[in-house]
Amino acid sequence: MLIPARFNGPPGTGNGGWCSGVFAVAAGARTGGSPFQVTLRVPPPLETGLELRDGSVFAGETLVAEVTAADTAGDGVAAVALDAAAEASRSYPGFTAHPFPTCFVCGPDRAAGDGLRIFPGVLPDGRTAAPWTVPDEVSVPTMWAALDCPGGWSAIARGQAYVLGRITAAVEALPAPGAECVVTGAAVEISGRKAIVDSTVHGPDGSRLATARATWIAVIK
Repeated sequence: MLIPARFNGPPGTGNGGWCSGVFAVAAGARTGGSPFQVTLRVPPPLETGLELRDGSVFAGETLVAEVTAADTAGDGVAAVALDAAAEASRSYPGFTAHPFPTCFVCGPDRAAGDGLRIFPGVLPDGRTAAPWTVPDEVSVPTMWAALDCPGGWSAIARGQAYVLGRITAAVEALPAPGAECVVTGAAVEISGRKAIVDSTVHGPDGSRLATARATWIAVIK
């Protein structure tokens, strides 16, 4: 395995959702299959050869992540209408203050066709929501990436930078390229430096396509 530089999160390291999806697929995750859990032990390196050994991902002798099968990917987050998601997205906090503005998933500095450009704004009830135009090349790792940041922003929007520590996800179906989907996120619990969040990708008809529960860790400045 190798994570191309395009799929970055924080500068110089891989986007947690994308990388976790790649690791999960290597361990057997598939569309319509059971959930997998990925725990990141170090920021995933870019343009570096990675190897899955007995459920662990290594860069040389450095442990990067651990991958296991899981029973559940959380409760999911209810869908909202596309127009409501678009309205929320106009007030995306990352437009004015983003800890990692070149993030592959939610970075406003990424051009259309280069990043996913999912910009989750906060709904009145505290959930996040964003429209998402599905790229031409959509895969299980793409869906894990789409699930990543919208959940995280339900914590980051409170004014603290976080990075992904663990994510459990299940992809029920892939949307068609060009489809207009909606991604929602919600904080389940925020305590100390940890935020537990849920996220769901909804198809154009509101159906659930993928869901995740993740643990994010606050960045100490």
